[in-house]
Amino acid sequence: MSEKQEHETSKHISDEGIQHASSNPSQNEAQMIERDPNRKWWHGIKEPGHALQIVVAAILAIIIGLAVTTTVGSKNIPQAATVIIGIPGTLWLRALRAVVLPLIICAMILAVQKLREMSTGGGAVVAKWAVGYYVLTTLLAILHSTIAVAVGWIRLMQVMREEDREVTDEDDKKMIEERSATKIHDVVKQMFESFIPQNIFSSLANDGLLAILITSVIVGYLLKPNSPILKVVKEIEEIITIIIAWLIKVAPIGVFFLILPNLFRLDIASIAQNLGVLIGSSLVGMFIHLFIVLPIIFFLVLRRNPYAYWMRQSPAWITAWGTASSAATLPVTMRCAKRNGIPDSLAKFTLPLGCLINMDGTAIYFPAVVVFLAATQDHQLSGADYVIIVLLSTLASIGTTPIPSSSLVLTVMIATSVNVEITGMYAVVVAIDWFIDRFRTAINVSGDLFAAPIIQKLAKIEDDGVVSEEEGVIVADHNDRV
Repeated sequence: MSEKQEHETSKHISDEGIQHASSNPSQNEAQMIERDPNRKWWHGIKEPGHALQIVVAAILAIIIGLAVTTTVGSKNIPQAATVIIGIPGTLWLRALRAVVLPLIICAMILAVQKLREMSTGGGAVVAKWAVGYYVLTTLLAILHSTIAVAVGWIRLMQVMREEDREVTDEDDKKMIEERSATKIHDVVKQMFESFIPQNIFSSLANDGLLAILITSVIVGYLLKPNSPILKVVKEIEEIITIIIAWLIKVAPIGVFFLILPNLFRLDIASIAQNLGVLIGSSLVGMFIHLFIVLPIIFFLVLRRNPYAYWMRQSPAWITAWGTASSAATLPVTMRCAKRNGIPDSLAKFTLPLGCLINMDGTAIYFPAVVVFLAATQDHQLSGADYVIIVLLSTLASIGTTPIPSSSLVLTVMIATSVNVEITGMYAVVVAIDWFIDRFRTAINVSGDLFAAPIIQKLAKIEDDGVVSEEEGVIVADHNDRV
């Protein structure tokens, strides 16, 4: 075959694949199309919703937000301006959250059906590796965070004066009293009760994600392969795919208007004075987990460059930072995973599950904030206290999702369990929690994305060759192999 004929044949296949993607994206994901060798990484900057556009939008929002905050001060920015500027971002976030529940339901039902088609026990193997891996990484996150805070960071924390620890605001007093009433057995009870919905419609109305996920798994397992319900689920999933595709195209706008107004609330002087050590210990712990712990596991299992893989997932973790919600980021997370070669059935099973139980960022934060509360009021923690903190942080990080005001409520529960008094310093933690929460969410989503190919290798799931819907090409992994 001549070079001209080869070029025409290749072009015909590529055009046909892209055209098919617009008509049936689900089937198109299984086709094999070659990447254009002349395409550079920056060529996609003009494509709506491209990762580079999201990165640029995030950077611009951070630059503008910090410039305004440092120039006029967060207290001098009118509240009305912050609210109005945040409207486009809020609407985009609400639209994303609106598709999360139907996405989880469809994804889990179809994933379980696909896993049932595998060899005997295939689905059970995936579930075993997924849950085991998520629990392992959560424990690692808690352990290295606790060690770092107990050995190093606690030395930088200063004991606050008695008057600084007093709770003067009535709302703060009421909040602390309510949250101090949370007991360990209440958390355990609520977590297990959240597995089984008493009223599935109530769970749907109140975002009971864990109950919905478990119910979807059961329904997916019980449905027969030729059930007409499955056809309806597939049709709904295609509709959701179209909606998500549009939402991701406007993601740069949404991320920009989510980040900017939140930075207007950032009081840099207050952070440096009161919470610099807490923020530093939390962010350094997350940095260690994201760039050392998880990459080591990734490399040992897959022998691939973890940093190149993580950078290709940038739309997901940037969106997570902007939204501060793993659930709202789930549609973007799943698209990123499938674009980077994760089998469709595996992505639909492991990512929604990880979204609910894999909270590495939250696990890192719990020990840091409990030790901070203890150190600022001169409360000495014993070795036994640290063991309790590790165990309860593991339980609390898994139980975060179904409990209202989850991380803040559970922080009080862990602190009171080791006899740390809840003082006015807790109100200071609440004031800055929104900022650290964005980094926790980005870590959680990154952990889910690192987990998917690792679980694929451990469970020996065959790669089904996923086509990038953004570029109409296979996203090969050859470039990140070591």
